[in-house]
Amino acid sequence: MKIYTRTGDKGDTGLFGGERVSKASARVEAYGDVDELNSVLGVARLHRFGSGEDDDFDRLVASIQSRLFDVGAELSNAKGKDLGIPLVGDADVEEMERAIDRAEEEVPPLKVFVVPCGVPLAAHLHVARTVCRRAERRVVALASETTVRPELVRYLNRLSDLLFTLARLANQRAGKGDVPWVGRGTQA
Repeated sequence: MKIYTRTGDKGDTGLFGGERVSKASARVEAYGDVDELNSVLGVARLHRFGSGEDDDFDRLVASIQSRLFDVGAELSNAKGKDLGIPLVGDADVEEMERAIDRAEEEVPPLKVFVVPCGVPLAAHLHVARTVCRRAERRVVALASETTVRPELVRYLNRLSDLLFTLARLANQRAGKGDVPWVGRGTQA
């Protein structure tokens, strides 16, 4: 199978079900941002936590990456055909909430805004969080045009919360802690 098909050379692309749409459509923007998020998470996995925590972190993020493929497939399915894949739902959101709760047990309570930086893992998780927020906005925009399951928005919303918490945890475990935002006229 060749990687190039030339079918998109005029600025359109095929969706599940065969429909062709502009590459600038809200649907393509939404699943494109989910795809970008998946790639950014792949980069974050290169950095990982310290020794004993690698496997848990890697399993969690690998699982999220698999689910993001499911989200992207659902978003590219304009006709609502049965894709034969599990759809994200409340159980996935609850699983992320449990992961957030576990991570929050290790970090101090959040009392200030934090600057998105720190160790490389934390920085990449912050980038993933912002891409996730953009993907969420794109899915909300798509939902204003057509039917989108609300579980997709909840999943992306909670995922951005998890990525923020994991970034804080990465800094904490590296002995760096949060970098507080210091605005004009405020003290660190």
